Amino acid sequence: MVASCSVELLFRTNKLAKICSTEAEMVRKFGPDMARRLQARLTELDQATSLAEMRRLPHARAHQLMRDRDEQISFDVAHPNRLIVEVNHDPVPRLSDGGLDWEAITSLIVVEITDTHE
Repeated sequence: MVASCSVELLFRTNKLAKICSTEAEMVRKFGPDMARRLQARLTELDQATSLAEMRRLPHARAHQLMRDRDEQISFDVAHPNRLIVEVNHDPVPRLSDGGLDWEAITSLIVVEITDTHE
């Protein structure tokens, strides 16, 4: 029997990695409520074996972004803030219709935590 692996999670910058590495850093940057929710989302990603598992969590509201952010995925953190990740595969796994193949995505880069509607 093969053990399932978790989604690999990398960070675009060292500063972002530092913020997301400890609860104290997250609380300092975002406040206690958002830090708790961000930690929950990062833990869910770490425990998932593919991105498809995240799509099945209604509270995460995972969805693929469009246009110049086509290979990025957005997750709810605390309204209006979202955790933005980018697919870390070359080539990017795609379905025949051009959409992302969520089952095949196992490596992500955390790009930012932001309000994407600003």
